[in-house]
Amino acid sequence: MVAFVLPLCLDTFAVSAALGVAGLPARDRLRVSLLLTAFELGMPVAGLFLGNLAGGLVGGAADLVAVGLLAVLGVWMLWPKQDDDEERLEALGRTTGLAAVGLGLSISLDELAIGASLGLLRLPVLPALLLIGAQALLASQLGLRVGSRLGGRGRERTEKAAGVILLALAAGLLLLHLR
Repeated sequence: MVAFVLPLCLDTFAVSAALGVAGLPARDRLRVSLLLTAFELGMPVAGLFLGNLAGGLVGGAADLVAVGLLAVLGVWMLWPKQDDDEERLEALGRTTGLAAVGLGLSISLDELAIGASLGLLRLPVLPALLLIGAQALLASQLGLRVGSRLGGRGRERTEKAAGVILLALAAGLLLLHLR
């Protein structure tokens, strides 16, 4: 379970650090942290239910589908991206209401995939939710606070580390399945 939560934690930290680098005022930190936590928790929940549903449909292949999903997500996190994420993150720090919800959804789609993988593997829901919620709150607060010191390169390294962990997790699950 921790192997699934660690990449989420690194991703949340990277997003929060980017907001810290962008100069998010201290008065907005709690609001943004709670918003990130809500999305970090809500998207895996949706993914868990979708994964459980898909697991019932694909039956014995659910483990392999989860491995494939984790591998694709890991590669996607390692793939070089344009810096439009920076603009979306800065906008997230300034927006409220429906605009914040839309931006939050746009930066939390990888959490949906993690949740689907958890559901496909039929991991227990309550412990997963508790770990995901706790990591999101802690990582967002920590990221916001150290973001200005970390800089853009540190944030990119954190995202890349999350991708490597997901690929390693996919490889480990594949090895367990092939045994």
